[in-house]
Amino acid sequence: MKISSGFRSVAFAAVAAAGVSLAGAAHADSGTVRFSVYKAAFFIGGSGGEGTLTFHGRRYPISIGGISGGLAFGASKTYFQGTVRHIRRPSDVTGVYGAAGGGGAIGKGAQVIVMTNDKGAQLELTGRQVGLQVNADLSGLSISVK
Repeated sequence: MKISSGFRSVAFAAVAAAGVSLAGAAHADSGTVRFSVYKAAFFIGGSGGEGTLTFHGRRYPISIGGISGGLAFGASKTYFQGTVRHIRRPSDVTGVYGAAGGGGAIGKGAQVIVMTNDKGAQLELTGRQVGLQVNADLSGLSISVK
C-alpha cells in the first residue's frame, strides 16, 4: 500500500505542530501570588489593590483593578494567595481576568476562585474576606506587573 507524498507531508506537519505545541506547554512554569483587594459596590462596584508575584525566586510588585456590575452592595477587603500557572515570564501575568460568580461575607468569609487571562495564565486563588459584601455579579479583574 502506497501512501501519497502529499498525505505524508500533511501528516508530518501535523505531528511537528503537535510536538511544538507540547514542547511550549512543557516549558511553561508557575509562580505564587499574594495580594489584597478593596471592593465597594452599590449595583456597580470597583476594586483595587496591590501585591506580589514570586517567580523563579524573584519578587515582582503587582497592581490590581477591576469593576463589577449586577446585584452587589457593600464594602470588603479580601486577602488572596495562590498559584499562577502556564507562564514563561512575569509579564504573562499581566492582563484582564474575567469570572462570573456569586458569594458573600458578613464579617469574615472565605473565597475561592480560578481565572484565566488572554495569554493563558491561570490564577488559582484562595482568599479571606473581611467586611460586608453581598454579590451575584459579573466581575473583571485586571492585574499588571509594575
